[in-house]
Amino acid sequence: MLLQNPFQSLSNLFFPRLCVGCGNDLFGKEKILCLSCIDKFPVTNFHFHANNPVEKIFWGRLPLAGACSYLYFTKNSLLQHLLHAFKYKGNKEIGYYFGRCMGESFIQSNRFKHIDALIPLPLHPKKEKRRGYNQAAVLCDGIAEIMQIPVLKNAVVRPTSTQTQTHKNRIDRWQNIEGKFLLAQSDKITNKHVLLVDDVITTGATLEACGHELLKSEGVRLSIATLAYTSR
Repeated sequence: MLLQNPFQSLSNLFFPRLCVGCGNDLFGKEKILCLSCIDKFPVTNFHFHANNPVEKIFWGRLPLAGACSYLYFTKNSLLQHLLHAFKYKGNKEIGYYFGRCMGESFIQSNRFKHIDALIPLPLHPKKEKRRGYNQAAVLCDGIAEIMQIPVLKNAVVRPTSTQTQTHKNRIDRWQNIEGKFLLAQSDKITNKHVLLVDDVITTGATLEACGHELLKSEGVRLSIATLAYTSR
């Protein structure tokens, strides 16, 4: 049994695989995180329940088929450490791993398993270039591997410059939507159920603005999912 894969054992000896959460050695089929770290993640199970806290954020603001977050976010937690490494330290594999976890949870839920396409919340182009990638798109790639559905990375975009609000009326100023997002490929989401994805949700203002733009396409059903949920 110990010699089933001697080449892998030798590789692990000279190039040990370490958990990105705690730094301990990884064993067997463990890849990014050890089982001990995985067990510490506070899963919300929101994907099973209507009227969950994420859906309540959007009541009266955005018509949704459903909304959920996979994990609870708290400050100074293991999840915060991993999110920082994912968003700012170039560790895309963390996001890809969590995306797969999200995908596994969605296919277990009747409320989220019938999604036609995934849409990552777009970053401002300058920010994406500086960071090297869009973290929401990485999550979508992981979800897509499990659910076998397309990721539409250019269906909605965030323009390079925001239009001035000098001549906008009071309603336009209050909504503050124009100029932030632009529906670029309406035909790709017409009459489809799309899932808008981001990493963390607090007030939901940015997702709300993007969601309103997506709903301009005819017959769209919109759901929202984030990796983590944090209370205000």
